[in-house]
Amino acid sequence: MNNCYPFFNTSLPYSFSALEPYLDEKTMFLHHERHLQAYIDALNTLMKENPWTQSWSLEKILYQWCTLPPHLQIPFRNNGGGIYNHRFFFEGMTPFFDTPPTSYLSSVLSNAFGSFENFKICFKDAAMKVFGSGYVWLVMDRGKLHITQTANQDTPLFRGQSPLLTLDVWEHAYYLKHYNVRGDYIDDWFHTVCWHTVEQRLQNSF
Repeated sequence: MNNCYPFFNTSLPYSFSALEPYLDEKTMFLHHERHLQAYIDALNTLMKENPWTQSWSLEKILYQWCTLPPHLQIPFRNNGGGIYNHRFFFEGMTPFFDTPPTSYLSSVLSNAFGSFENFKICFKDAAMKVFGSGYVWLVMDRGKLHITQTANQDTPLFRGQSPLLTLDVWEHAYYLKHYNVRGDYIDDWFHTVCWHTVEQRLQNSF
């Protein structure tokens, strides 16, 4: 993982076509190579113009952007979040479709949401209710699991939460295949979730 300046676009852990038929190759290519790359280029430019920030890691940017001079706060917040959120989203998927969560993770989700299936219902409902562009997240917050939303490129890190899973619901994430039918995109995305990664993130949150 490239977490320090200069930032570069790390490769996906699968090919652009690997998530077919659920997420199409062209969308994955454009999402990774154009949208994510744009945030990387913008953040590198900001840090080049402000050399004293070049020692800041991506995590430091996301936790301490509010300590920057006022004119830099939003650009660093938006572009740092754009990198973090996209990487987190991409790394949470796998071409080994429909691999179920382990009994441990299923039990944890069931304890928090009633059942694994009810978790999926709640997660989809939250994703459908994101107004405009943003993300829906499964997070650990003070020892409890919650589903939350963020707008634009904000992250749960701003709230002191530990993210475990995210779904990008910006239209560029699904419009080429699913048009404006966000619900179908969410249903297809669930086939690609890497529950092993979710469980690793959960273990690391304790």
